[in-house]
This record gives sequence, structure tokens and C-alpha cells, in this order.
Amino acid sequence: MKITYPSIDKLLDKVNSRYSLSVLAAKRSHELQSGEPGALLSYKSSKALGQALEEIAAGKVTIDPEHQTKID
Repeated sequence: MKITYPSIDKLLDKVNSRYSLSVLAAKRSHELQSGEPGALLSYKSSKALGQALEEIAAGKVTIDPEHQTKID
């Protein structure tokens, strides 16, 4: 499958690495599938992953650099 919208270049302008982009998109996609409300009024994609990528491209979903997970 090829991502044509949003373009990978536009996405990488918002997120500094492909790994970070894939993790962010996967997490947001799971949130959308769990029933969280969307951050945009309309989407071109009907799939949660495509919608997550659209939100990232629009600057509505970003990485929180202050978030830390405590591991015991």
C-alpha cells in the first residue's frame, strides 16, 4: 500500500522521524477505533489510520515530549 495523502514529506515536517511517525499514528489510530472523537471536521480517509495521518498532517496531533511512562 502506498500513502498518497497526506504525503510522507508533509508528515515528516510535523514529526522528526519515521519511527516516531509510525508510533504516533498507531496510537492515534487505536484511540479513534476506541471511539475517541476526531480532531478534524471531515476526513478524506474512511480508515482510522488514514484519519490519524490526516490529523498529524494538520498539526492536530503531536508528540508530547514531557510524557513519561513509569516502568516498575
